[in-house]
Amino acid sequence: MRLIEHPSPNREPRLEGAAPDILLLHYTGMKSGPEALARLSDPEAKVSAHYLIEEDGRVFALVPEEERAWHAGLAFWAGESDINSRSIGIELVNPGHEFGYRPFPGAQIESLIQLAQAILSRHAIPAWRVLGHSDVAPLRKEDPGELFPWKTLAQAGIGLWSEAEKKDTRPLPQLLAALGYGYLRDDETAVIRAFQRHWLPEKLTGRLDEESKRRAAALLALIEAGA
Repeated sequence: MRLIEHPSPNREPRLEGAAPDILLLHYTGMKSGPEALARLSDPEAKVSAHYLIEEDGRVFALVPEEERAWHAGLAFWAGESDINSRSIGIELVNPGHEFGYRPFPGAQIESLIQLAQAILSRHAIPAWRVLGHSDVAPLRKEDPGELFPWKTLAQAGIGLWSEAEKKDTRPLPQLLAALGYGYLRDDETAVIRAFQRHWLPEKLTGRLDEESKRRAAALLALIEAGA
């Protein structure tokens, strides 16, 4: 993993001494990596992340982990709305759904795994709090999207994955709220689709179906067991 220092001015102290307990993954959603790097470093744009990973595996360090980067925007997870103060953000160069969404190259994912493993060694971030932007902002965001290899990361000890199913009498929205999702009263379909995009990517229906319910119940059981 090549680490290249490229400081961004878009940073500030974490509020009230908050410590990172979320690792938040994004795609850049721009036409090129240099364009994304320039935007994340532009004081006029008022956006940033802690790291950006190019498709060839190069890693740019933009904001120190002890500081607050501006990557989550309006977001929510498990009762918290200031996600920027509680997270470390990694941007992956990918044109995204607007400009030609495509699979993430192996070199990029290998660098991500190495970087994420190092981050997790420094911070107490539980597996269930390794998330995508769409998880915390389901009404606005789709990234890193259904092509992102969450299972591969979990096999490397990064994040939570399960293909098990578990019966549960609770309705799916209640299970999703227990997992950490918000905005269910605003747009239940968008939240269900965000869950599916992460944990059931072959089924992006946004519907209240039994398969999604059983998968959510299995994930919640893992979390409750201490995953």
